[in-house]
Amino acid sequence: METLTGRVKAILLEPRTTWKEVDTEFTKPGAVWGRYVFPLASLGALARTIGMIIFGKQVALTSLTNPVPLTTAIVSGVVVLVVAILSVFILSKIISLLAPGFGGQANDVQALKAAAYSSTAAWIGSVFALLPALNLVSVLVSLYSVVLLYLGLPIVMKVPKDRAMGYTAVVIIVAIVIFVIGQAVISG
Repeated sequence: METLTGRVKAILLEPRTTWKEVDTEFTKPGAVWGRYVFPLASLGALARTIGMIIFGKQVALTSLTNPVPLTTAIVSGVVVLVVAILSVFILSKIISLLAPGFGGQANDVQALKAAAYSSTAAWIGSVFALLPALNLVSVLVSLYSVVLLYLGLPIVMKVPKDRAMGYTAVVIIVAIVIFVIGQAVISG
């Protein structure tokens, strides 16, 4: 696997080519978790923690913020990190579980790669959580993760072209549900 920044740049700017590379590379799950998921998922957690310490927490449906105690900011950051990691875990299991139903291969490692690398845009977008007023920008940037998932799923999970659209649509719906639940937990 290439460097973290190299893979991030590649998956965001050249997703079709990168997904083909991801499909053929031998990667252990621990490497994906330790060298990719955890560092990138930590971006949003750190941004949210620092943002809450400096700016406070945004009041829903307003541009106002309320100051928060340091412990609240830290707990919020931990929650963001746990939700991000759990989201990848759950999505990867669903991706692997659904693949055979669409003619693909159940493969937990390939499914982990699909869930992890498609989440890249969401994690990069999460840095906007530093400024509470930019939370919407974070959500909008995260939508590119849906495109990444759409492009990568059929490749890494070996779903035949004639069934790839249905498989991808079902997984994207599940991913959106996971994202919405995660955002609800984080906003909590």
